[in-house]
Amino acid sequence: MKRLENSPAGRVATRIVRRLREADYDAFFVGGCVRDMLLGRPPGDIDIATSAPPEEVERLFVRTVPVGRQFGVMLVLEGGFEFQVSTFRTESGYRDGRRPDEVRFASAREDASRRDFTVNGLYYDPLTGELHDWVGGQADLKARLIRTIGPPEERFAEDRLRLLRAVRLAAQLGFEIEPATWAAIPPRAAELRMVSAERIREELLKLFQPPGAARGLRLLQASGLLKVVLPEVEACRGCEQPPEFHPEGDVFEHIVLMLEHLPADAPPLLPWAVLLHDIGKPRTARRDPETGLIRFHGHASVGAVMAESVLRRLRFPVRDIRAVSEVVRHHMQFLEVARMRRSTLRRIMLRPTFPLEMELHRLDCLGARRSLETYEILRRAWEEFRAKPELRPPLVNGNDLIALGMPRGRELGRLLARIRDKQLAEELRTREEALAWAAQEIRSMRTASSPGGDASKGSGV
Repeated sequence: MKRLENSPAGRVATRIVRRLREADYDAFFVGGCVRDMLLGRPPGDIDIATSAPPEEVERLFVRTVPVGRQFGVMLVLEGGFEFQVSTFRTESGYRDGRRPDEVRFASAREDASRRDFTVNGLYYDPLTGELHDWVGGQADLKARLIRTIGPPEERFAEDRLRLLRAVRLAAQLGFEIEPATWAAIPPRAAELRMVSAERIREELLKLFQPPGAARGLRLLQASGLLKVVLPEVEACRGCEQPPEFHPEGDVFEHIVLMLEHLPADAPPLLPWAVLLHDIGKPRTARRDPETGLIRFHGHASVGAVMAESVLRRLRFPVRDIRAVSEVVRHHMQFLEVARMRRSTLRRIMLRPTFPLEMELHRLDCLGARRSLETYEILRRAWEEFRAKPELRPPLVNGNDLIALGMPRGRELGRLLARIRDKQLAEELRTREEALAWAAQEIRSMRTASSPGGDASKGSGV
């Protein structure tokens, strides 16, 4: 077991604990960092629980932020790290399903009893190496169980986000959810709507990280939470697909299989591209009355609009919304890769989202148990294109063509596009070649449009 206090953040956090102790206050590492240490996992943030009230924390440390002073929560900024330092407390009320109406500072044991799950209720003393377990967390870690501290109905009523967090922890850790805790989730699933979109988004971002993303989606669906947080994905269950293209089954099963193949180093937006790439299918599904074949005409463009709506609802950053929406919109283009002109394919590769699109295509093939032949074509073409950075900046621009005598207007844009295609096809390699070719085209266009000119000799533009 790698001790927390041996990491860079752990050493700074240990100094904070020592300073609190020297001021005659109790202090411990608490929560997920202790859980992860015992599991041999890399810890996330190190949280500290203490008997010191907020004003004493503020007095003892130079840089603090009162992120929740009324609840006994302070942020201590030290050594380039941020640590949440919270005062031991008990809570009651919770009329809004998130924050307590009443807070009373208490002992460490009482503080443990108000936390969410037993595996998060462990307290570790970095100065002595002693572990305090007043809630049975060690036993549940060994049994690989997610269990609420006390009656699940009470814990979930205190903070509805815990409904989602139970599923997220089970998926993230590969644990089961203890039967009584699990049974309490479906009846309360609709109450998750009381939680802010931002808090839900943060839990989902963690839930859909590999390797637990596929299991997380199944748990979300089985618990009744999926239809609350992502009804568009829930609608994919039972959406039949042509077996000749999708032997894996309905759209939901396809998404699950794709999530199973997520690489360990998946970029953050890839799981969301997977989740949302086919959400347009239920709305566009049609069965041909003559052939009986199922088709989803326009599902990519419909899905792009839906994906944008989903991500806006979850308060994703605008840049991320645009990226995922574009990936969804274009994901069917790669079916034609083998027949594409090189310039067309390279135009696609110029899109900022192309690396994400290519990885989505790989997962799409794996999720449908299809050959990776088109993906390999893409991969090789991408490697070739990346080895030629000179192709990325256009050889000429609109001002260059105007200087050659080309009037402003649609024809100028079309001529620029033709030059760009020739550059990407490596038919024009230098700026001089491009300008010479453009000058010839402009002369031909003038000849074709002049009185008495022979249009058959022009460029046809």
